[in-house]
Amino acid sequence: MRRVGVIGVGHLGRFHTKVYSEIPSCELVGVHDTDGERAAAIAEEYGTRAVADLGELLESVDAVSIAVPTGAHHEVGMRCLASGVHALIEKPIAPTAEEARDLVRAAREGGLTLQVGHIERFNPAMRAGLSIISKPMFVEAHRLGIFVPRGTDVAVVLDLMIHDIDLILAAVASPVASIHAVGVQVLSSSIDIANARLTFEDGCVANVTASRVSRERMRKIRFFQHDAYVSIDCMKPQTQIFRRRDVPEETLRRIAAGEIEGGLEDIVKYEEPALDGADSLTLELESFLHAVETGERPPVDGVDGLKALEVALEILRQIGRQ
Repeated sequence: MRRVGVIGVGHLGRFHTKVYSEIPSCELVGVHDTDGERAAAIAEEYGTRAVADLGELLESVDAVSIAVPTGAHHEVGMRCLASGVHALIEKPIAPTAEEARDLVRAAREGGLTLQVGHIERFNPAMRAGLSIISKPMFVEAHRLGIFVPRGTDVAVVLDLMIHDIDLILAAVASPVASIHAVGVQVLSSSIDIANARLTFEDGCVANVTASRVSRERMRKIRFFQHDAYVSIDCMKPQTQIFRRRDVPEETLRRIAAGEIEGGLEDIVKYEEPALDGADSLTLELESFLHAVETGERPPVDGVDGLKALEVALEILRQIGRQ
């Protein structure tokens, strides 16, 4: 049974603590936070102990979740890896590509698991959708949130958009060829709304919008490929698949011209797969523990986190040129 801990028990770290306390294959040894009172309260709530000294916690665990502010990811992550402790770091992996590369290198050299918390990969709607997406040629993503002060230490690109960047990179098996982006500061001191257009070497184009100053929440992404259109709502969650029926081109032409009768249902087959309803964070942490136990590559490793970060940073660079 693997011994685990949580470093940083704010909004996200509290959820990590709760889930670890419910997974039978691990032992939640303790939590650490710079706010000792908060750590003590979370520890009491989930039946573990608050460890004031980070070094003491690292000596007593095999693996940790790191849910500290982004600016501290590198410092805390490197300390964990140097101690021989496997780490799951919340997204983004780090604020800079250089720091992210340090983390990836340290994990590789130490033979340790480094997973990045891109939780939407584990969303039941996204898992169902990604299983049938093959070669998308156009992607459109909208991730809109209501403004809350939490998370504004980084731009919306690193706070929200990076989720969709990771999903798109996972679905499109081609390098990014070019990026064009715009963004605006609205309520915070960093970019609050942004749009990016990613063009891939295979011709695929992805249009990505993220906002944290919207009146309503939205987490939708749509993939268009030759034989299907896949619409994914990560909030509901729901996956809708529209496939072209095996209809001859001549028949399609005659329906379009009105020469013969036919409607959308004669051309397109609609599917809405049943989703398993599994909790995304539970799947994420279980996948981390499985990778730690087996040495297998985790579903979202440090290299994946680095790739998403590099695209996000280039988007921010483009915005800075406005």
